[in-house]
Amino acid sequence: MKHLENHMSILRKTSAIALMIAVSGTMAHAQTKPAAKDVVIVHGALADGSGWRAIYDILNKDGFHVTIVQEPLTGLAEDVDATKRVIDQQAGPVVLVGHSYGGSVITEAGNDPKVSALVYVAALQPDKGEASGQLMSKFAAPNDAMRAATNRTAPDIKYFYIPAAKFRETYAADVPAAQAKFMSDSQQQLAEKAMAAPISEAAWHNKPSYAILTTKDRVVSPELQRWMYQRSGAKVTELAASHAVFVSQPEAVARVIEAAAK
Repeated sequence: MKHLENHMSILRKTSAIALMIAVSGTMAHAQTKPAAKDVVIVHGALADGSGWRAIYDILNKDGFHVTIVQEPLTGLAEDVDATKRVIDQQAGPVVLVGHSYGGSVITEAGNDPKVSALVYVAALQPDKGEASGQLMSKFAAPNDAMRAATNRTAPDIKYFYIPAAKFRETYAADVPAAQAKFMSDSQQQLAEKAMAAPISEAAWHNKPSYAILTTKDRVVSPELQRWMYQRSGAKVTELAASHAVFVSQPEAVARVIEAAAK
């Protein structure tokens, strides 16, 4: 009997050791996946990267390497190419952030193997075969301020913008008046063809996605945002903010980006 008890004791110890090794191996494997330190930000239509300075400063202070893409907004292919050139400069893994139309850009460019997570900030999130303009038409437009400017040298090519008189109330209602005026006066117009170009492969199917839903948005309607983010299964943070949330609430936006990096 004593011999049997000793044998059982040895088996229990052996099993316990095996379990500890298995758990230790699992933890070690989980820890080998590095947190992202590279953040690439893609601005949206009617803006450039300068509005992201406050978020840039916060992320830099917290140890992230941040690069902001200055895409031309002349077409989806050109904007994706500009983003890929910046991704190529990163060591990786990369958190890819897109605002507004920039969400369409990161949905395509995010298929790059260096990209570990996607962050949609009041952004469009199309699926394969969908175009930005097609998505925008799914819900009633939250404003009628958008206008199309004709290019003098190429009359058939149009660019979208918001007239100065309607810019703040439409795009940046929670931004100080002087800053909103600067944003209006430095608008970067978006080519109509960029809104018509479909996505070839939606990265959010294979990469974790995070989204900031702006409940007071008058450019990309909150209803459309909610529909897109529910469809993709994104981890959603709701903020009572305008479309210019990256300017009005930089700390909150930075926290979501940092969560995606982890």
